Amino acid sequence: MPTVAPSDPLADHTLAQRVLRENIASVYSTYIASTLTHMAFVLVFGAIIYSQLKDPSLLFWAGTLLAADLYVLFTPRWTPERPARESAYWARKISRMVTLVSMVTAVVPWLIVPHDNLPMTSLLMAVIVGSCARAAQSLWPLKPALFGYTMPMSMGMITALAWQGDGLHLFLAAAGAAYLLLTLHAGVGQHKLLTESLMLRFENEALAARLGEQIAATERASEEKTRFLGTASHDLRQPLHAIALFGAALENELRDRPERRNAERLMRAVNALGASLDTMLDVSRLDAGVITPALQPVQLDALFLPLNHTFAARAEHKKLQLRVRASGLWVHSDPQLLHRMLSNLMDNALKYTARGGVTVTARDRGDAVWIEVRDSGIGIAPEQSSRIFEEFYQVNNPGRDRSRGLGIGLSIVQRLSRLLGHPVQMHSRPGRGTFFRVVLPAVGAPVGALSPSAEAPSALRRGPAPVLPARVLLLDDELEIREAMTGLLRSHAVDAHAVASEEAAAEALRRAAAEGRPFELLLCDYRLADGADGLDAGLRLSQGGGARAATPLLLITGETSPDRLLRVRESRVPVLFKPVAAESLLRAMAEAAPSA
Repeated sequence: MPTVAPSDPLADHTLAQRVLRENIASVYSTYIASTLTHMAFVLVFGAIIYSQLKDPSLLFWAGTLLAADLYVLFTPRWTPERPARESAYWARKISRMVTLVSMVTAVVPWLIVPHDNLPMTSLLMAVIVGSCARAAQSLWPLKPALFGYTMPMSMGMITALAWQGDGLHLFLAAAGAAYLLLTLHAGVGQHKLLTESLMLRFENEALAARLGEQIAATERASEEKTRFLGTASHDLRQPLHAIALFGAALENELRDRPERRNAERLMRAVNALGASLDTMLDVSRLDAGVITPALQPVQLDALFLPLNHTFAARAEHKKLQLRVRASGLWVHSDPQLLHRMLSNLMDNALKYTARGGVTVTARDRGDAVWIEVRDSGIGIAPEQSSRIFEEFYQVNNPGRDRSRGLGIGLSIVQRLSRLLGHPVQMHSRPGRGTFFRVVLPAVGAPVGALSPSAEAPSALRRGPAPVLPARVLLLDDELEIREAMTGLLRSHAVDAHAVASEEAAAEALRRAAAEGRPFELLLCDYRLADGADGLDAGLRLSQGGGARAATPLLLITGETSPDRLLRVRESRVPVLFKPVAAESLLRAMAEAAPSA
């Protein structure tokens, strides 16, 4: 038999208190108006029956009922500020008060019916029936109050009528009893319906609150994951950056010796690790919103050519066929981001294809262009298709085979798809292969556009050797990075001076200016010792002052925290991300200090 989870007594008690409090609020919402109306009615009704029956006891009854109403009006009553734990007390109090009023009212039938005045008896029955009907509607939320008000006065009327013993009065007594039963039955049903609706409402509110808490917890977990990735990435990038710089210097020194091959192998391993860290950096940059697409007409053939060169050797190594078909089509996109998007799709296709091949095609679909990346790989099961765009999720890779990457490539594709507005569609058959389709807006070829053969792809273009600044000041708090950077730059004939603090950097800049040999570029790390902000420090140092001219600033960082990446972007300071390849560093230095 299925087991039912035990309910939480504390939660049930809290829910019952909330329902009771809401019921009390409903009853007390008409408290003053009902009491004043009842007092006015007692005065009018008392005057009418006294004028007809001239019985002094009726005056005593009316005065007693008015006194009861005054007690109800001026006694302390419930307000919304009362704590929920007092709800039961206030429910009992109002039930006692309406019962008191009803018991005083129950006396009047015994004062009127014995006079054998049928019009007054009929008026009495109409008043009591109407009062019970009105009270039943207002007292549905509190069942004890409902019974306490309707029972005494109704029973007083029924018994007074039955006491007369004749057929007419017995009939009226039976009619009054039937009406009482019907009124109580309807009242109990309405009370049950109201209570259930309130419980459902509060349960839904509790579910919504728990859902909100779960969403907040998920968002916190996502933020913590981002912070963890940022911290871990930074801490890994620091030593890797030093290794890359030392390796580049070593490779430069051994360029004419047989040992150069070992240096090249070292740099390939360093670059592979750097590429993995750059993948995580891409996720952080996309999440931070620091990447802004530069949409423009893009010739797909010119984009496909470097992609073919990039993956041809890898496909050949795996004995796969790679077909990247020319189309002559143009699309409206960001060429660099679209290149990264297609590169990730092709990389993913080659990873999961053991035989057959990968085909990349572009198809004209009127106002749109479909770029499709098809493979004959292992395919994706339907139950896994919704997870392939998650970070670190990989199909059939429970052992985390590093040759298949980190499992972030498709996550970046999804982020780029949203950023560029290029929907990505996927269809797969397990064991038969997968294809991804990227839908892009089509555009016509610009006037004077060159063909791919005449316009060399940016990935293959080779410009002249960069003109480097003669003197460079490096601000970094880590000794290994200072030694590696100065060693690399000096191997390229750059006079590099390294310091560990902002104060030392300011002194070095002043001294260089006084000697007439100013630094032409300031290289600064983002995160300095004791939590100092390298961006702020670099901006202060680069501004110059007095006789010292401003110094161009180039920021170097291992940060991947989205908020810090956004801050760097807003500063408009050129930035390199660790580990920095020697070629990228030299090119960025030449661009940052063009006067060199």
